Amino acid sequence: MASPATVEKLQAKALTLREHIVTDLIGVGKAGHLGGSCSGAELVAALYFHKMKHDPNNPAWEGRDRFLLSKGHAALVQYAALAEAGYFPKEELGKCKTLGAMLQGHPDMTKTPGIEANTGSLGQGLSIGSGIALGLRLDGIASKVYVMVGDGELAEGQIWEAAMAAASYKLDNLVAIIDNNQIQATGPIAERMDIGPVAAKFAAFGWETIEIDGHDIPAILAALDQADQIKGKPIAIIAATVKGKCISFAEHNAAFHNGAMTAEQMEIAKSDLQKLRR
Repeated sequence: MASPATVEKLQAKALTLREHIVTDLIGVGKAGHLGGSCSGAELVAALYFHKMKHDPNNPAWEGRDRFLLSKGHAALVQYAALAEAGYFPKEELGKCKTLGAMLQGHPDMTKTPGIEANTGSLGQGLSIGSGIALGLRLDGIASKVYVMVGDGELAEGQIWEAAMAAASYKLDNLVAIIDNNQIQATGPIAERMDIGPVAAKFAAFGWETIEIDGHDIPAILAALDQADQIKGKPIAIIAATVKGKCISFAEHNAAFHNGAMTAEQMEIAKSDLQKLRR
């Protein structure tokens, strides 16, 4: 069980990631993926600042755990975490999506230290992660591969091809984390492509499944520890989250899947986050 100090530290870090997303990476009048970046903040904080083995001073360290953001449009939360961890100066966050900058709209391993794969063409990240996990096993490297997948992304057939392959190869060093916020770019997933019970689907494909509240730090840490104990099959953590979490006007709001904030909304967002620090 995580200590209260650890939980408090990670809760604060998740708020910091959201602050970077709102003020540094998006700002006023510039469209950005606010909703899906904020929904994953606790999950990303738990990985980068507690669970994963990684070295900002040596991003290519062979023994590192790998994190792939299959829902690459939510790169803002990963950029915020990488900057907080020390992979690059925080000043780079303000240059996001500008010509020649190291931080582009989707993760780019050729530009950004700490990025494991170019993602954002939805459906591909779990396949890439499966290949990395298999390669690590063949090389005798005891590292984990974590892949965050969007729930809207589960409509892509390649996700399920990867799920079959990972189960067939018994990739117990692979953990898929489903950011299950139930809203995609144009509205509720249930009204676009209702994918039904996510955990049951992964279980049917031969995965161990764990269902949690994706904003509950103790639950996240317990699930990640539980995943370490599973042998002989890949693990899917289905994390129930809120689109736009902690930003009052963006919560459950498809308009902020990728939307621009007014100056007034920016002040509201900053106030929302500041109140949570009290």
